Amino acid sequence: MLVLKGKSAPSHNPLRRNGVASQSQCSTGDAGTHTCRSDSAAERRPTSADVHIIDITERRRQAKASAKKEPPVQFLNPPEQVEVRVGERARLHCEFRSSSVPVACCWIYNRDKVVETAQRVSVRSSETQSSVEISGAGPADGGSYTIVVRNKEGTANHTVSLTVIDRPDPPASQPVVSQLTSVSLVLSWTGPSYDGGKAVQGYIVEVRPEGLGKTPGWTELATRCKSTSYHVRSGLDPLGRYRFRVRAYNSAGISEPSQESECVKMATTRVSRQHQQLASYDTITINSKHRVTDHYNVHEKLGVGKFGEVFRLSHKETGQVCAGKFYRARTAKDRAAARKEIELMNCLHHPKLVQCLAAYDARAETVMVLEYIAGGELFERLVDDNFEHTELTSARYMRQILQGMEYVHKQNIVHLDLKPENIVCVDTTGTQIKIIDFGLASKLEDNKPLMVMHGTPEFVAPEVISYEPVGLETDMWSIGVICFILLSGESPFQGNSDTETLALVTEASYEFDEESFEDISEQAKDFIRSLLKKDRRCRLSCTEALVHPWMISFTPLTRCSTKSLNKDKMRRFLAKRKWKKTGKAVLALQRMANLSNRPESPGSSSEEPGWSQEAEEAIESLDKQLRSEPRFRQALRDTIHPTGATARLTCIVNGYPQPTVQWLQNGNPVTESSRTTMEEEEDGLCALVLADLNPSDSGIYTCKASNKQGEATCSAKLKVEM
Repeated sequence: MLVLKGKSAPSHNPLRRNGVASQSQCSTGDAGTHTCRSDSAAERRPTSADVHIIDITERRRQAKASAKKEPPVQFLNPPEQVEVRVGERARLHCEFRSSSVPVACCWIYNRDKVVETAQRVSVRSSETQSSVEISGAGPADGGSYTIVVRNKEGTANHTVSLTVIDRPDPPASQPVVSQLTSVSLVLSWTGPSYDGGKAVQGYIVEVRPEGLGKTPGWTELATRCKSTSYHVRSGLDPLGRYRFRVRAYNSAGISEPSQESECVKMATTRVSRQHQQLASYDTITINSKHRVTDHYNVHEKLGVGKFGEVFRLSHKETGQVCAGKFYRARTAKDRAAARKEIELMNCLHHPKLVQCLAAYDARAETVMVLEYIAGGELFERLVDDNFEHTELTSARYMRQILQGMEYVHKQNIVHLDLKPENIVCVDTTGTQIKIIDFGLASKLEDNKPLMVMHGTPEFVAPEVISYEPVGLETDMWSIGVICFILLSGESPFQGNSDTETLALVTEASYEFDEESFEDISEQAKDFIRSLLKKDRRCRLSCTEALVHPWMISFTPLTRCSTKSLNKDKMRRFLAKRKWKKTGKAVLALQRMANLSNRPESPGSSSEEPGWSQEAEEAIESLDKQLRSEPRFRQALRDTIHPTGATARLTCIVNGYPQPTVQWLQNGNPVTESSRTTMEEEEDGLCALVLADLNPSDSGIYTCKASNKQGEATCSAKLKVEM
């Protein structure tokens, strides 16, 4: 027999009523075996029972302590990632268990904007769940959605990443032709400005013959091209004329086609690769008598910069494909800057440097003709699935960069704009590179300090930001940043804004992420440390870097680890830089937030970014939403007890702030005494305990709960029988 301490049970001095023995109050001393004997002559056989006393107060205390160990809000198997296609309905749904009621919650988009019900958006919440539904989801809806749930005991939040996937944008540029022969050519293009929310898986190359009377349709040359270049080796007729275009595809579908290429006429004879290479280095004299169009055909635009524009050119007599840098030389100062670069190029004759082939300075325009390099950016090549990327290959690329820059520095010239975009591959199949774009380069002069205020924030050296004199060592800092990215796929000083990035550079504050550099040797890290020195005088020179132990360790006679490096981070780095240059900036930020905030994402930070002011105000307002007048979840119930027994009147009341409770008997306040006790629990349980009942305890009992929001009452009848 189990009896709660303080409740009725048989005892040594029981009260008897209608043949029933009872004890008004129990204590731990009443535990044991109790025997009852009848005085009846007909039945004298005794009966026994074991009585176990349970201390209900202690049980409640233990339960209360246990409950405090539980968090105020627990999410029940919440989703981490939701993915929908463009135009579909997106539903973000979270169920939770709250330790108390009431409950208030809100949704925050990208830790910035409060999500509210609108034309396409529906927000529904209850005490156990909340959901956001977005009809006709589009790319702009993608991002992180954080639900914040609050009760009177605390707050909890959970973030769900929404990805709205679509087919990619078309390739950003039309295909450009190089290495043209009578039966083959190489096509190169730029990837999409936006990948549709899913990584681009490949490209489809299409061709259309020209000049055959009725124009035929487009046919596919390649359907599974994995890079942004393609070598067409068959299917083309000598003397034929063709146009080309490219489509990108991801798991959601195939993009619209790119712009069509210029009409390409196949070469009349096979051209050997040897004839395509520069036979010798010539000193270029600026031609002021002719315009570039007198000698070259101008084709499609290849790029745009602060200086002007770059177009593909072809020589009218030889057919040689070149690149023409058209300067925006409106003023005498602009024209002098253009002439300065052309003059510097005459000092830079080296296999690892882009070469100047001609220069024109007419009244209307200044143009520098450069060799056309068809291989594309080195970093873009590295992320191709079929392209090897190891610490060994990275060291070999760094060696080539150092060799080229060593020659530049021997001419006492500083580049001042070394970055991944300016390291390009000579062709689409080999591993030889060239350094391009000397538009910001300067020749250093003795006793004449050079200070500049230009460069790319992620790659610029601390002395540039501080407007201190620069030197050859300034390029070495940029080389160190390039090496860091080449090995890890991460930028060492990339902040959330250019201001934050520049602050990190100024402090020379960076670290080798354990995961990103897990497979990278200590020698490689030491090589980077030797370049990323805040004091430029402490940095290695190109000559010193070429004999660093890391460089020496990768000789043909040395066997070293060739474990492939992860390309995912490099892809994200390139995507971020590409999107930053296009009109897709907003989508890019959302996409990158999704990529970096996934728990399984390599390099994702354990420190969450802060809330915006709007988000903070919404979260703070949840406390006001919790405020509610008292409400009885469980009311008092009528009860009947015998004289001498114990009555326990209970109810459950909720409200915020915590209501104040008052007990009344027949409208009069009840006060605590030796027989009367009042109990209140944090979960809203209220109890009035009346011991050793007598007839005067009968009546209508009322529990009155009140706070600043209002009050509520519930009543029940207690009858004490004689």
